[in-house]
Amino acid sequence: MTDPVLTFVLIGGSFVALLAVRFFKTLESAMWEVWATPVIAGLVCGVIMRFTSDAPWAGGILLTLAALYVRLTGHESEPVDGMLLGAASAVAATIPLVLDNDRPCLIFAECLVAGAVSGFGTTYAAFQVTDRTRRALIDVVTAVAAIGVAYGAHFIGNDRIVAIVVSCVIPLIAIVTVFQQWADVRAELGHEASLGFIKNTDVRRTAHPLLRLGSGGWADPKAHREFVRLANKVALRKRQQRNRPDDIARLYQVEIIKLRMQIQEMSRIDRDVVSATRSTEIRSDTMAQSK
Repeated sequence: MTDPVLTFVLIGGSFVALLAVRFFKTLESAMWEVWATPVIAGLVCGVIMRFTSDAPWAGGILLTLAALYVRLTGHESEPVDGMLLGAASAVAATIPLVLDNDRPCLIFAECLVAGAVSGFGTTYAAFQVTDRTRRALIDVVTAVAAIGVAYGAHFIGNDRIVAIVVSCVIPLIAIVTVFQQWADVRAELGHEASLGFIKNTDVRRTAHPLLRLGSGGWADPKAHREFVRLANKVALRKRQQRNRPDDIARLYQVEIIKLRMQIQEMSRIDRDVVSATRSTEIRSDTMAQSK
């Protein structure tokens, strides 16, 4: 397999892997609404680099600017989410760059690591740092780090190996993060159950990365996944609310209250559906026996 062919295979495989990992992490169904902005921003960066310079410094700066723009859309809420969207921008940026390029695999690897770092850093600054000056400083440091890791790919001799490893490692980091957060999410949802906002039986199957993919005992598996998404968002907002200024904390609290009302209503509807289904089954059995 030639390098250009391998690069386009990795581009397609990376898009699929990033989409799958993002869904595994967030259970979001509206994929295009989330991915349109980073993909378009990445394509714009790629076109600019094609007519200017495809050097790592250009990729690091442009992909950091793209990550900052994507951050304004408000879709990502954790650094790992930003990393996935930043990687998506980077993969899109490589499409116009690898055409007629002598080292397409290296370009792919440079962009991918730069995009992942820029997405992670800018999202961390937005949601973990409250001071604007420190946030701007972290954004600058993120751009420098993105340039640094992009140049780092030059020190590994085999371009193909670098591209394959990078395309595999970034999704794996996101998957590992989901399992690492399991205990924290379970603790937050356990607190919600103690307050009466969700059932105790829903805590584990909502927090567990694998159990939450099923129906969880609900009548409608899609409704259960939506319930899981909202419940996990409650847990996330509760973590983000801590150590925040009072005005920002109050905004988070308002969102938490709205989310609690939604998941309570969804849980009530599911209980009604299950009860109605069981009543129908009991009546059917009784009628059959009477005959």
